[in-house]
Amino acid sequence: MTEAKITALGVYAPEKVVDNDYFTSFLDTNDEWIQTRTGIKTRRYAGPEEFTSDLCLGAAKNLIEQNGADLKDVDFIIVATITGDHTVPSIASQMQSKLGIENAGSVDIAGACAGFVYAIILAKGLVSSGMYKKVLVFGSECLTKFTDFTDRTSCILFGDGAGAALIEASEKTNILQFVSGTDGTGGKELYLTNMRDNINGVQVKVNNKIVQNGRAVFKWAVQTIINKTGELLENAGLTVDDIDWMVPHSANMRILEAISQGTKIPMEKILESVSEYGNTSSASIPLALGKGIKDGKVKKGDKLLMIGFGGGLTYAGVIIEW
Repeated sequence: MTEAKITALGVYAPEKVVDNDYFTSFLDTNDEWIQTRTGIKTRRYAGPEEFTSDLCLGAAKNLIEQNGADLKDVDFIIVATITGDHTVPSIASQMQSKLGIENAGSVDIAGACAGFVYAIILAKGLVSSGMYKKVLVFGSECLTKFTDFTDRTSCILFGDGAGAALIEASEKTNILQFVSGTDGTGGKELYLTNMRDNINGVQVKVNNKIVQNGRAVFKWAVQTIINKTGELLENAGLTVDDIDWMVPHSANMRILEAISQGTKIPMEKILESVSEYGNTSSASIPLALGKGIKDGKVKKGDKLLMIGFGGGLTYAGVIIEW
């Protein structure tokens, strides 16, 4: 039986570093206020002519450099993003062209902050079924191009970045278990729209900017992730003590602390990217994992629990053996 295995990871963040003092010139805020409420110290902003596909390309190049991977025989590409360069063509099709990959299927998915994990789950299915042998997945966002900089509570959160992973056919899998689900009734709490002025009958703004009810999302995310982490571990026949590193979506340090408390996984075993990169949605998990690998924390054979949560409202988690 064919199995699917994650064989390589790459990450990329734009060069421009934006600290908290940047916001003091046009908002009633300061570094202490932002750090206390979010844990964010800096974030990265894409340049005026730098877009989501460019960040994907940077992550792919890093994947090649760090792993010696060959992408020419990739036969399917999945890009998780809510901030594509265009509606059509897809970012995935642009990556096929930019990377010179022949005969690859391609699709974008809009899983928001859970997108990267959803892409891994879909890639596992495609490879395990025998339909494809080598799938390249991305989580990439240019959130700052869709940020409302008049919204004091949300504009301080977002940054730009990308991650890429390679899932290949193998005799043995390292994707041990997964879980996913959705509560579409919460769609009105976190959205980005430029067309319809209602979500499930609830009136919303149409301004092509990210709108978030932070308190509602916080409450839903903490309770959901605590519950689903327990379900994921139970289905895998594992306990929290078996997990070497938890890699949740890095939305906010306060959310991560609440998840840590509720799951009994200590903060020392949680990898995050939000303090350095801000909330990068679908890119936050690969950025955190890449940081953990670079810092020498993540070792071969470690068990990782990655779980994303956000717009939809939706969640997706996997347990992998690195």
